[in-house]
Amino acid sequence: MKKHLYIDGNWVEAGEYRPLYAPYNGELLAEVAYASAAEVELAIAAAERARPVMARMPAHERAAILEKLAASIRDNADTCARLIAQEAAKPLTTAKLEVERTITTYKFAAEEAKRIHGETIPMDAAPGGENRIAYTMRQPLGVVAAITPFNFPMNLVAHKVGPALAAGNTIVLKPAGQTPLTALFLAELLEQAGLPHGALNVVTGSGSVIGDCLVTDARVKAVTFTGSPEVGIAIRNKAGLKKVTLELGSNSALIIDQGVELDDALIARTVTGAFSFAGQVCISLQRIYVHEQLFDAFVRKFVAQTERLVLGDPLDPRTDVSAVIGAKDADRSLAWIAEAEKLGAVVAAGNRRDGGIIHPTVLLHADPASRISCQEAFAPIVMINRVSSVEEAVQQVNNSRYGLQAGIYTNDIRTAFTAAETLEVGGVMINDIPTFRVDHMPYGGVKESGTGREGVKYAVHDLTELKLVCFKK
Repeated sequence: MKKHLYIDGNWVEAGEYRPLYAPYNGELLAEVAYASAAEVELAIAAAERARPVMARMPAHERAAILEKLAASIRDNADTCARLIAQEAAKPLTTAKLEVERTITTYKFAAEEAKRIHGETIPMDAAPGGENRIAYTMRQPLGVVAAITPFNFPMNLVAHKVGPALAAGNTIVLKPAGQTPLTALFLAELLEQAGLPHGALNVVTGSGSVIGDCLVTDARVKAVTFTGSPEVGIAIRNKAGLKKVTLELGSNSALIIDQGVELDDALIARTVTGAFSFAGQVCISLQRIYVHEQLFDAFVRKFVAQTERLVLGDPLDPRTDVSAVIGAKDADRSLAWIAEAEKLGAVVAAGNRRDGGIIHPTVLLHADPASRISCQEAFAPIVMINRVSSVEEAVQQVNNSRYGLQAGIYTNDIRTAFTAAETLEVGGVMINDIPTFRVDHMPYGGVKESGTGREGVKYAVHDLTELKLVCFKK
């Protein structure tokens, strides 16, 4: 089965195709187009031609298209979930949750399309501003380049496509090489929803070839990217004066304060945060700092819950953890565990591999210099370290090049406020894991975790231009 490029409302045959295999069992899923620079140029040109059409489209029409898209995804929810499970090895139950979130994201986008507005400015507040009336308006930027990762192939696409269309922009979408099928299916559904030709174009293939074309082209006015810090920094350096939103890496941490009740719900929640989708989540729980009074009890309960997880086929509804996205990622995971052991860490669970599946691994007393502590694992590995105080834990959390989200469980309101103020992250979750996200909240990080914010309202803000209009009476 060949999957073509989607350009200007047409399925365009590419000059080259490459096989796409399922991460879990190696099954051939499709032959996917591998776009050349010339084919990317066609997509940008189509988006540029459609730009005035989308800019003139009334807000209610943009909202209606997005509502129809959400309804179509609902009608095709099982197909979408199965595609995610096949191409990403995401367990089917988790894939279904992603589809539900995707529907929510597009519904938020439909609502935000009708809320894009400016404000009046009291010009006479300044000397010389008398007898003037002024207001601001938000206008679409034009062509938006969206580059998305493999781990949420529907919902992270939605967080770029939804706000861009809501704001009246056109898009060239480059999905991750391992997960293009859901993005191509999205193109089908948006065409059925009545999106004008050229408003969405999907190009699959090499990240470096497609990315360079998109980031350096003058017709592209904004780049929104989710991926590694290294690629994100390179995009920022090449983009010039384009607007750039970067959602990059993390090694998200959780603090467990003294006096917290280690009930079944808390333990289950932390295990889910660490190992959901094999830890391949931008805000996956990677580091846990537990007060010394609770450390032994927490580790005992956490390990017991971890060992109850079901590993296997992503299409089996009972599966909790399946294969990581690629063989190199599996090799890297084991290498990082071995390095942590060499530096003194103790393996309390896991550290085994079955094919592409890495058994959920718990490391104790990891050295802060080990890669599992200071880099992003993106694997089913979590470290648990003992601390003597919340202040020490906050220092350890902040001792990171990343700062996306962090969490703290505490019974002390003063401790909660202090942590909220001193943790160097984009979002602090009080009495929850850092892996929490709903789709309308502002989401983004500091340091090497990126710039800008997603969450539909906030993304719409970044994908529009503010214009001032001033009348002299």
